[in-house]
Amino acid sequence: MRVVLSLIISLVLCACTNLEFVYKDNINLKNPLYDNTKVVVSGKDLSFMKSYIPMFFGYKKDQKFQLLVRVEEKKTKSSVETNQTASDIKYELRFFYTLISIKNDCLVYEKEILSSFSILPKSSGYNYGTDASLEKKYELSVMNNLNQFVTFVSGVDLNKCK
Repeated sequence: MRVVLSLIISLVLCACTNLEFVYKDNINLKNPLYDNTKVVVSGKDLSFMKSYIPMFFGYKKDQKFQLLVRVEEKKTKSSVETNQTASDIKYELRFFYTLISIKNDCLVYEKEILSSFSILPKSSGYNYGTDASLEKKYELSVMNNLNQFVTFVSGVDLNKCK
């Protein structure tokens, strides 16, 4: 029994010697702006965005960069009923990111990222379910947009001016 067990263990160890781990290089795992960035948000006031900023960019221990984020919203009624109530509303959130190096006093990176979603209102008056769903979709759009920006900026050389 010991011989069989030791044979199985040695086969497993030999078979696993050429394994390459997906996260062996943590280059893509690190956000280069974390704890290095002062973030200024303007445009559409999204209250929960203020709670996501520290999660993505930290608490600016060492200010090397300033990130200006401008948010614009566009609502489009894509389906209107005969009584002029909207049965489908499409929301487009445009995020304009401008990253400035404080040390070099220059523009490092600019990016516009579009997030969109649609909602089907359930009534013409107040409806808690529709309002809660709308808030959740705003929140998901903001979080996805910030994730996309961090992904884009992690591939950029932040020491060079544009």
